Amino acid sequence: MTSVNSAAEPAEETAETDDILARLRYIATGHPLGVIGAAIMVVFVFAAVFADFITVHDPLAMDAAVSLKPPSAQHWLGADFMGRDVYSRIIYGARISLAVGLGSTFLGCVFGVALGLTSGYLGGWVDLIIQRLVDVLQALPLLVLALVMAASLGPALGNTIVAISIPLVPYVARVIRSNTLTLRDMPFVEAARSVGMSEWRIAVRHVLPNTLAPLIVLATAQLGAAILTEASLSFLGLGIPEPHPSWGRMLSESAAEYVRTAPWLVIFPGIAISLAVFGTNLLGDALRDVLDPRLRN
Repeated sequence: MTSVNSAAEPAEETAETDDILARLRYIATGHPLGVIGAAIMVVFVFAAVFADFITVHDPLAMDAAVSLKPPSAQHWLGADFMGRDVYSRIIYGARISLAVGLGSTFLGCVFGVALGLTSGYLGGWVDLIIQRLVDVLQALPLLVLALVMAASLGPALGNTIVAISIPLVPYVARVIRSNTLTLRDMPFVEAARSVGMSEWRIAVRHVLPNTLAPLIVLATAQLGAAILTEASLSFLGLGIPEPHPSWGRMLSESAAEYVRTAPWLVIFPGIAISLAVFGTNLLGDALRDVLDPRLRN
């Protein structure tokens, strides 16, 4: 009879876990700013997910008795001109910002990858048509194109996600096309063709996975831009409508009239926006250094 060593599998799993932890420690040691960015984003994600448990006041509840009340034990970050708790509105506003940022980034990446992969792999007149379309989209700055789309679609959560995702498409398409042009002539692609694999299957199964590293880096950077664009649209009244709490709308309601008499209405939403964008940028830079072999030491 053949005996099975039952202790071998747990030992192998422990060794794999130790290797993963050692690699994470190595990455964290080499990229401390990336760890800070990741920690900032974890805090915002935690606040968005558990907003119901870490807030005391309803972000939509109005109380005229505490209108423009400065930060205190009852209202940690003060109250706005309608008597709404600023802390609760910032915490719940994280849900809006992350939902719009992640949704628009995901949607922009899906369409951008489809256009870039098709353009780079097929080439010819297909590439020419797609690239002219990308040129048209990229001719306008991100915020300007988002303003045009938001004004056309109207203020709503879904419309805001679509309005911000469209300006992100050309940036993703350019990066994916550039990598696809390099990969389509690689030996492993020629080997796949030699065994009779279809062009569609080669593009999706072999070329696309090799473009994921730069795509992850780009998506992380675009997440910060999407959050900032949402705040800008809400500040201009074209983003998330009332009564949803939005950092940009909080600034637009308070910046002009209450910046001197109640500065906390401007400072704390501004800090939230700055930290969110700062965290995504730090995380994106660290991912670029880790995933790009040309930047490794």
